Amino acid sequence: MGRKARLAAFIEQVWNQGEATAVEAYLAPAYTIHHDPGDPWEGRTLDPAGFAERLIQSRAPFPDQRFTVLRMAEDTDAVIMTWTWEATHLGDFPGFPATGKIIRMSGATAYGFDEADRLTGHWQIADRLGVFQQLQANRG
Repeated sequence: MGRKARLAAFIEQVWNQGEATAVEAYLAPAYTIHHDPGDPWEGRTLDPAGFAERLIQSRAPFPDQRFTVLRMAEDTDAVIMTWTWEATHLGDFPGFPATGKIIRMSGATAYGFDEADRLTGHWQIADRLGVFQQLQANRG
C-alpha cells in the first residue's frame, strides 16, 4: 500500500470511524505534533497509546466527525493533505455546552512517514478560529 492510500485508510479508520485500537497499526513508536496551533497536544511527542487518548478526547464533543480528503501530494518522506471537516456538536467542548449544531472547518496537513511507512507526526494549519466563531454563534 502506498503512503497516500495508507494515509487515507488512517483518516477513515482512525479519525472518521474513531477506532482507537487501530492507531498502533499506523503510527511509528513516536508521533510528534510539530505545528498545530490551537491543538492542546501541539509540540508534544506521543506514543500510540497517547495518540489513542488524544483521538478519544478530540472526538468526544464531535463523535460523528468526518474528514473529507480534498487532495493529497507526496514528497520524499511526507504526504500533504488538504481536507474539510464536519461534525455535530453533541458533547461539551470547553466553554461551549453541546448545541446539536453542525460545525465545519478546513485545513492542510503535512504527515511525516518513516522508512516502514508509519506516521511519525504532522505539521498542520486549520481554521480553528472559524470553529470557535461557529461555536460562539450557536450559543443562541
